[in-house]
Order: sequence, then structure tokens, then C-alpha cells
Amino acid sequence: MIKAIHKANTRGYVNHGWLKSHHTFSFSSYQNPERMNFGMLRVLNDDVVQPKMGFGTHPHKNMEIISIPISGALSHKDSMNNKRSIEVGEVQVMSAGTGITHSEFNDSKTEETNFLQLWIIPEKNEVTPYYNQKFFEETGRKNQFQTLVSPKSNQIEGSLPINQQAYISLIDLDKDFETAYSLKNAAYFFLIDGEVLIAKEILEKRDAIGITDTDKIHIKATSKSKLLVIDVPLN
Repeated sequence: MIKAIHKANTRGYVNHGWLKSHHTFSFSSYQNPERMNFGMLRVLNDDVVQPKMGFGTHPHKNMEIISIPISGALSHKDSMNNKRSIEVGEVQVMSAGTGITHSEFNDSKTEETNFLQLWIIPEKNEVTPYYNQKFFEETGRKNQFQTLVSPKSNQIEGSLPINQQAYISLIDLDKDFETAYSLKNAAYFFLIDGEVLIAKEILEKRDAIGITDTDKIHIKATSKSKLLVIDVPLN
């Protein structure tokens, strides 16, 4: 087993006023040659958008983009004529493929929006752009892994498809609950909240651990916790 531990306070940080963002991997002004990616997971940004602010229209190409709101909501608009609100409990996926443009705004006048933005390198470039979003019931992840995203070529029922052999799961753990995760590729565990013991390592809020070269990982929650699992090919 090989482990890469990324503590929350080692992430890159930027404060634009309207946007506060922690970067797990090199992104924009944060460049760290030792933190470029975890396999096909290229970006994991923890973004906080201020009220009535957001990302203006900008392009993407040949990237799988997944957004997971933690608090608040985002309004989304893109060049594929999608105009939607993304709220807590929902997950959004975009296969940028041959190219798209989109914008995201926090329409609230008073509340911040916090969301995770993931970029996964696709297994095939220049695909037809694709967009979807879905609400996932909270009961489906209570002390069990709820698959949010899976490969288009091997899609798990009820999940959202992307153009890569990657699986994204979420689990809400009760204190002292123990479970095991079976890896399909390599797995990056990002603790959204709480405290857990993974592979004999203690993770606290926003800590992460990447694990390779093993088939199964034991997990124990030492407090009530929310854990995101990003299972991706290494190459």
C-alpha cells in the first residue's frame, strides 16, 4: 500500500474577495510541482462564493467537471442551453469535450455558497459535450457508499456518467461506525467534515489521503463524518 497524505492546511489558498478558494492540487496562481494531480484527478477546489457574486462566462475543453455543493446554491448557465440551479444534495457533471462555455453565480443576497469543484482528465478527447445534474437522497449514503458518478461505458444505475473509468462516492458516517472501501483503481479520500481513521491515519475536516496498490481500505469514523471518495485510474 502507498499513501499520500494531504493535510487541509497544506492546500493552496487564494482570496479574491468575491471568491475564497483552497486548491488541493496546482491551480491558477498556486503551483506546486509535488501536487499536480492524483492520477486522473487533476483539480479539487474547495470554493466559497460571496453573495451576488460568481464566475462569469468562461470556456472549458476536454475535461470532466464535477460540482458538489456543500452549502448554499449556484445558478448555472452554459452554451448547451442549460440554465439550472445547483443545490445541496445535487451533483453536476459536465463533459466539456470539444468545448463549452458556462457561468456560475451565487444568487443569494445574504448567504455564501460553498462547493467542491473536481476536474478529471477524460479517457477520450473531443467527445460531444454533455451536461447533467441529479439530486441524491441523504438516506442513500447513511453508513453506506452512495455512487454519485461512474464511467459512461460502465455506468452504475442511478449515478451520473462521465468520460473516464472513475467513480465518485459519498458516505455519511455515524460516530464509531466502521466499514471498508473496495478500490476499483486508486482512491483519493477527501474528508468534508468530521474525523475518520483511514489506513491507520487520522483525517480531520478537509484532510485527504490518496491510496494506491491495495484492494480494500478500512475506515472508522471517530466522530460524525462526511467522506468523499474519488476512485480514479493512475494513468
